[in-house]
Amino acid sequence: MSDERSREAKKRAAATDEVRDGFKFRSGRLALDLPASLAARLRAEPQELLATPHDLGRWLVAAGLVERNPEPTAEELDQARELREALYRLGMACVEGRDFDVGDRELLNRWSAEPQPIPQLGPEGGLTWTHAGVRSLLATLARDGVELFGGPLRPRVRKCAGEGCALLFVDTSRAGDRRWCSMAGCGNKAKVAEFRQRKRGERR
Repeated sequence: MSDERSREAKKRAAATDEVRDGFKFRSGRLALDLPASLAARLRAEPQELLATPHDLGRWLVAAGLVERNPEPTAEELDQARELREALYRLGMACVEGRDFDVGDRELLNRWSAEPQPIPQLGPEGGLTWTHAGVRSLLATLARDGVELFGGPLRPRVRKCAGEGCALLFVDTSRAGDRRWCSMAGCGNKAKVAEFRQRKRGERR
């Protein structure tokens, strides 16, 4: 396989891993992946990907938190959406260098204090989880948010520079200059747009 084909294969594999069951996982942290479940957030009519309790269960499976859909209740769906929006606003506060909203911070801390799933060593050496109800899974997401927003990676929280993209991510690049939520997604679109603009300029 040529180097070019190898690179293209790696891009396709990365793009596939970033989108699971219709949900985007591009941020590097689940606390920032949950907010991505409100697609086209910056548009007048965003797309709600957690439209039903079953959708929330699908997201939890796609996130790797459970093996099968725990079939959340309508109340748990409302709680997940509330937590999602608090996580997004807290993430944007990191991006913009603002203080955290008191209500969002208190909500996150309340969920983080909830009992979380307990990891257990399975009979064949694999990792299994006990007490993995929906509330405990939301607590896991909240704990991830607390550790991210209150830890050394807080200054590395970024918003994608792609036009119209609202996704947040953690910039783990050595230079700290990552601009896109995904090179296979927004990064590639920007490169194509720049190439076309350059070609138009050359024809003038």
